[in-house]
Amino acid sequence: MSRTAGQGALPQQTRDFFVCDFFGVSPKHDLASMEHPIFSLSTRPDRRILNYTHNDAEITVTPSVKGRATIFDADILIFCISQLMAAINAGKPTSRTLTLTAHDLLQATGRETSGDSYRRLRDAFERLAGTRITTNIATGPKGDPTLVTTGFGLIESWEIVRKTRAGRMVSVTVRLSEWLYNAVLSKSVLTLNRAYFSLRKPLERRLYELARKHCGKQPEWRVSVETLLKKSGSTSPRRVFRAMLREIIRADTLPDYLLVEEPGDVISVTPRAEVIEPGSDPILPPEALEAARALKPGADVYALEAEWRAHWRRTGAKRLRTPEKVFLEWVSNLELK
Repeated sequence: MSRTAGQGALPQQTRDFFVCDFFGVSPKHDLASMEHPIFSLSTRPDRRILNYTHNDAEITVTPSVKGRATIFDADILIFCISQLMAAINAGKPTSRTLTLTAHDLLQATGRETSGDSYRRLRDAFERLAGTRITTNIATGPKGDPTLVTTGFGLIESWEIVRKTRAGRMVSVTVRLSEWLYNAVLSKSVLTLNRAYFSLRKPLERRLYELARKHCGKQPEWRVSVETLLKKSGSTSPRRVFRAMLREIIRADTLPDYLLVEEPGDVISVTPRAEVIEPGSDPILPPEALEAARALKPGADVYALEAEWRAHWRRTGAKRLRTPEKVFLEWVSNLELK
């Protein structure tokens, strides 16, 4: 078995692996990354140091020579968080060292599985490991009044565990930062719409994250363009940022949320429909999706899952003792067009 070390290779004594083998799980992101501009919106190597202060939160993001981790690189973390949360909800043990299949990661995040995609994935691992964070934002259990400033990488280490003869990665092991892992253990995460991965503009993704984080259970979130510019992490001048905002508003591509420009340089964000909060949506085991695929051959089981969840919410979002049984009954009675 071939092992190619990535930046900050895994220590040999670390073998408490968590294997990512949950399929079709709801994508989830950590609250701190959605709240603050940790990831670069640039499509070119961003080697600028970010110093960000908002209210009591302070963050310094220092890139490596490879550049700062991008908002698209964060897909790797979203995949890992989603897998860990699925395990926690299923009552299974977890670890901050994860073994994942590159092909599964690419598919789950809506990417092609070409050779170039694997190369870009490796570049993303290197940027994540090389980007250093210094912050006073705490994750994990609340209640400790001590203000602590800590420094860490977005991921602590990574390595290719197995690759093809052509050099393409097959299996990868990644060790998350303790800061991020604590956020998962405390369930400081939010569920994302799967359509998030189809957003190709970095600012679109960032606006969705902010809308998802700040709208929450509110019927509306109103924010000034100046504050939105700061929280987005965009380095564009305000007039350019405003023009990009207007283009996104006209395109109306954000899932779940509607953006409207109001007088006074204010943006109003409202949910298009009810958005599920973390921990409230039914958890479907992978076997349920396989059974649904057998019931409806050729159907997109993930689309069926999304449609069933929407139906569940419309009919009162009742607590379900056996969600997989209710889901499969619904699928079996469904007439596909």
